Amino acid sequence: MKKYILFLFALLLTSCSKDDFIEQNIESKVVVEGWIEEGDYAQVLLSSSIPVTDVIDSTNVLNHVIRSAKITISDGQTSEVLRVKNDKNRVPPFVYFGSTLKAEAGKEYSLKIEYLNRIVTAITKVPKSVPLKSAEYIKKNATDTTGYIFVKFDDPVNEKNYYQIATKIDGEEPIFVPSFYGNLDDKNFSTSQVSVQINRGVLLFPKTKFTPYFADGDLIYVKLRTQDKDALDFWNSWQNEIVNSKNPIYPANASLKSNIKGGIGIWAGYGKSILVVKTPPKK
Repeated sequence: MKKYILFLFALLLTSCSKDDFIEQNIESKVVVEGWIEEGDYAQVLLSSSIPVTDVIDSTNVLNHVIRSAKITISDGQTSEVLRVKNDKNRVPPFVYFGSTLKAEAGKEYSLKIEYLNRIVTAITKVPKSVPLKSAEYIKKNATDTTGYIFVKFDDPVNEKNYYQIATKIDGEEPIFVPSFYGNLDDKNFSTSQVSVQINRGVLLFPKTKFTPYFADGDLIYVKLRTQDKDALDFWNSWQNEIVNSKNPIYPANASLKSNIKGGIGIWAGYGKSILVVKTPPKK
């Protein structure tokens, strides 16, 4: 069974203590990955941080899953308590999800997590979506069997925007994976007409050896997310850990950015635009 992590650092942030929430007096940290996309419902993954001295593998990860918390999402007028479901394609395999409070651009959404004696909170705003103009699979040489994705979009003039590009290969990845170097700040754009090369993002516990490119035979979903500065800072800090440590399971330090009060991680609102890219048949 394929097992992937969307939350690229969930359960893997280090702690100075060997203790967990229940067995010892010193509590580990609540690790949060939560998101709510325009036109969709909230999803949240919860875990407790793994001590730096512990072995990091898929079995130990399961021991740190939190699946009995109460999570409430609110837009200031309407509130919803999320339910939890088992998703065997994810690690951790439990996802809290909403079904009534659908995200709208421009609205703020609060997150409240109640677990044992802890209350964890965060607030995010859903940015307006920016549409993708095109996404194209391009090879360096015609005889190659691999290539990269190039996307184009127009950055709105006189607006401050932050972006994340993510991809999903149909039949191979059940979730969108943030692209490597796919976090963008429009202050770095020389023109409002943006063209970017996309590299595949890093998976933890992958089924096959990681490669930064796409291949013939892939059906690729490409997502352009608009995000706020908190989300940009978080994903950039995670990316820096990968670059510096060469191993995302053991971050070089514990300074990943977070907008979570009472815990660590990210609660992010996103706008979204999705295109599908068909590559040539595999020979």
